Amino acid sequence: MDLPSFLPIAAILFFAILTQSITGFGLALIAMPLLITILDPITVGALMALVGLPLQFIILRRYRHALQFHAVWRTMIGAAIGVPIGIIALTRLDESIILTGLGIILVSYALYSLARLKLPTIERQSWGVGFGIVSGMLSGAFNTGGPPLAIYGACRQWQPDVFKANMQLLLMFNSLMVAGAHLLSGHMTPTVWGYFALVAIPLLLIATTLGFKISTRVDERLFRDLILVLLLLIGVRLLL
Repeated sequence: MDLPSFLPIAAILFFAILTQSITGFGLALIAMPLLITILDPITVGALMALVGLPLQFIILRRYRHALQFHAVWRTMIGAAIGVPIGIIALTRLDESIILTGLGIILVSYALYSLARLKLPTIERQSWGVGFGIVSGMLSGAFNTGGPPLAIYGACRQWQPDVFKANMQLLLMFNSLMVAGAHLLSGHMTPTVWGYFALVAIPLLLIATTLGFKISTRVDERLFRDLILVLLLLIGVRLLL
């Protein structure tokens, strides 16, 4: 790891971890499109899968009282179907296609969230399988499986703590599958393990502690909107 790349990677990971610890989302949505300009897509995909696991576990532990496993197990089945498809796409797609795909995801999700569209209520939990498949595919290809899960949670009208708890369990399940697939594919290189152990782990402890303190003192909705605007700008940059 050379210093010129170490510093921006550390800064990106810190901000992404801090954001997710405050709002319950944002790790891969922020980190992936920025890190992919420094490292190759497969290395970034493997690294983000590793970083996501302990972060999602820490946040899930904080909100475990609100977890509703009965509401998400079908979605997990869908994700198990979608992740391998996404991993195959990641290894076969050209980098320009990956960047464009990330841009479309970021712009679409940011605009949807900022518009605060009134979504239909989903009564049948079987719909979770379909959302899980889409989330798994995006997790495998871009580590950005959060948007379909956030939309599903909104349609199911999950309360804030329930949303954070259920989201972390689903994202952790996705990360576990993606990390396992990268491991079996030989993508967990010394570079990936080095950035994870020497950069991500220390930052996890600092950023989550700070994020949990900030979340009790700031207007979370305003902070979330600022992050969405940032995602919109990053997405437009990728598309251009």
